[in-house]
Amino acid sequence: MIAEEINNALAVLRDRKSLLYPTDTVWGIGCDATSEEAVAKVFEIKQRAECKSLVILVDSFEMLQKYIPKVPKSVIELLSKATNPTTIIYENPVGLAKNVVAADNTVAIRMVQHEFCRELIRLFGKPIVSTSANISGRSTPKSFKEIEESILDSVDYVVNLQRDEANEKSSTILKVSEKGEITVLRD
Repeated sequence: MIAEEINNALAVLRDRKSLLYPTDTVWGIGCDATSEEAVAKVFEIKQRAECKSLVILVDSFEMLQKYIPKVPKSVIELLSKATNPTTIIYENPVGLAKNVVAADNTVAIRMVQHEFCRELIRLFGKPIVSTSANISGRSTPKSFKEIEESILDSVDYVVNLQRDEANEKSSTILKVSEKGEITVLRD
């Protein structure tokens, strides 16, 4: 079942389309994080201004370093010990779609711990967008059944996994400066 869903989701990502999928936190709307066209569709689905940032998921330190060339040692140490989902805001990303990078030249990236997501990203070979499955400004759904019909109808593919599970977890959000100083924004 997981292998079939990964293959279906891969086809969607490769076509620069959008998908709705379970993550290590809440259900996410996702796409190829290197495609401006695909990212624009996600903003459209969420009815969100492109000046607001989106979270990007990577599968490994190696992938992270491809898009954030100067990952401070303090972050590598922190992530290697992290047991909860941890999103870090980095400065000066490279190689990502312009519309996933905030106006201050930062991007939020999480090294995903979720089996489906990690394998999907590994096989895709690029990071994917992960933004909560709700219209901008509305409450974040904690389970698949709470996702609005308009979201379900707007994405190109809905992954058929974990539809009966609820997830109350949100990620810790940290910001790191180029000097390696870490600030906690949400614990």
